[in-house]
Amino acid sequence: MRIAVGADHAGVPLKRDLLALLEAEGHETLDLGSDGPEPVDYPDFARAVGEAVARGEAERGLLVCGSGIGTSMAANKIPGVRAALSHDTYSARQGVEHDDVNVLCLGARVIGPELAAEIVRAWLAARFSGEERHVRRLGKLRAIEAQYCRGE
Repeated sequence: MRIAVGADHAGVPLKRDLLALLEAEGHETLDLGSDGPEPVDYPDFARAVGEAVARGEAERGLLVCGSGIGTSMAANKIPGVRAALSHDTYSARQGVEHDDVNVLCLGARVIGPELAAEIVRAWLAARFSGEERHVRRLGKLRAIEAQYCRGE
């Protein structure tokens, strides 16, 4: 699977760990930055990852910032992105199975590298169920997105 990965300065160390994990498990990664401790703005990296997923350049996206909240808010502004903050394996798996989450957001200041690795593995192993109720709900999300999207 090809995965776009991005982080702000707070997420860089965890991003590096997760890139190594993804590559060791045979995934192709698209590293969209940032790479150092200098302060940067999370919306820039959330946008880059979200756009890569929305354009089909990556099947999924992974974002890391201090809390995971900012990147999830920013990524969800992009049509076609279904970003979710997760700090446990259940919500990471269930988010894909029920809500077709395509961008996972993690908080580097909230969880450690071992838990992050477990969450990422659960998220990557999960597949959208395709059950009628979940398809119906995704349709409603897309309708909301279409109503408010102005193509800016």
